[in-house]
Amino acid sequence: MSKLLAFGASSSKKSINKKFAAFVAGKIATEFELLDLNDYEVPIFSSDRESATGIPEAIKNFNSKIIAFDKLVISIAEHNGSYTAVFKNIFDWSSRENSEIFKNKKLFLLSTSPGGRGGSSALEAASKRFPFHGATIVETFSLPSFYENFDESLGIKNIELKKVLDQKIDNFKKV
Repeated sequence: MSKLLAFGASSSKKSINKKFAAFVAGKIATEFELLDLNDYEVPIFSSDRESATGIPEAIKNFNSKIIAFDKLVISIAEHNGSYTAVFKNIFDWSSRENSEIFKNKKLFLLSTSPGGRGGSSALEAASKRFPFHGATIVETFSLPSFYENFDESLGIKNIELKKVLDQKIDNFKKV
């Protein structure tokens, strides 16, 4: 049986992307692990810092988590049309220790935001970038207007969006 890891690529304590990742992961598997990126806080990446101090222990721990799982559900939060600074920093450090951090991993990439585009710019960037680090992107899904389209107890309220997501979840379960 495949092991599933999920996280929202945000450091917000009320992250809608973390909520969305947990919701989708719960539809895929009865058991999964949900990471909080706040547990992996590290200094801003620079090659000078890496030369002086090496890879931070928190990044080694993060990479160990990724390696231990077969499938990942990542909801990419978007700030100003790109990844959040916290995720970009963790990703930069992680790929320095292991350039193929997602090797042999099946990914379901998500995004959501309060706005009508649902974080689609950051999702697109991740979809293009992660395969260079070994990822197999199985599915992607962007949920626009989170607060209008999602309820924590009901899930996705928009019937058409729910149908699309349910089909993608079914596809992901098959890999």
